[in-house]
Amino acid sequence: MEIKSDYLLSNNVSIPSIGFGTWQIPSGKIAYESTMHALKSGYRHIDTAAAYENEKSVGEAIKASGINRQEIFITSKLKAGMKGYEIAKREFAETIKKLDVDYLDLYLIHAPKPWGINTSGIEYNDQNVETWKAFIDLYHEGKIKAIGVSNFRPEHLQPLLDKTGFVPHVNQIFLCPGALQTETVAYAKPISILIEAYSPFATGRLFKLDLLKTMAIKYNKTMAQIALRWSLQHGFLPLPKSVTPERIEQNLDVFNFEIAQADMDLIDTVKLPFSHH
Repeated sequence: MEIKSDYLLSNNVSIPSIGFGTWQIPSGKIAYESTMHALKSGYRHIDTAAAYENEKSVGEAIKASGINRQEIFITSKLKAGMKGYEIAKREFAETIKKLDVDYLDLYLIHAPKPWGINTSGIEYNDQNVETWKAFIDLYHEGKIKAIGVSNFRPEHLQPLLDKTGFVPHVNQIFLCPGALQTETVAYAKPISILIEAYSPFATGRLFKLDLLKTMAIKYNKTMAQIALRWSLQHGFLPLPKSVTPERIEQNLDVFNFEIAQADMDLIDTVKLPFSHH
């Protein structure tokens, strides 16, 4: 099973099949240096977000890398609490200013509901639709090459489709062995939404699993490489995060081996040490 180094989105935009995730990387020197190392190691897909508060440092590294802007796929996200048409447009302008770029390759609504407040029983469907309309307009204006969502389940996605008819190109969700998100994945497939997997290592908890250790030995790879290859063989786009130069390099080195189907099935059955929520 040959895994290509790029996927094609439903609008024929090419996206590198592994992205460098910058969640939990503090702004300043660490974000700058790890992004720079990722680019030097061959990553051409960088994933950030307004909520990570590191867009400026990430943007500076992209600029300083000397790599042509057209060669780098840049994703950012609208904060979960920022809902509405005008707000989305304003926040987008702020994001490209911080990154110091003219356009984004991918822009996502970070979550269907705001974080940090009690939203139980409250639906934000109307606000999400208004936000989505702003995304569609920015897309048609050529300011974003592709648009999507993050942390959306089918019940959050359906109103966007019903009200605008515009299917997101991407849904970025928490997805790894032990968190298969089968319902959301099944919803996405027939309508060609690419699934991106953030926290492909369950923020390190996967490395406690004996089965993954066994697989790493069997294939002579790191546990991280096994987890990323598993993701790719499922057709997902993993976004590994690391600040360690050696691991940043290893996480990209997953195109030269294949996990046997029987082992894929085994990995599908693992349970995470504890819930991600």
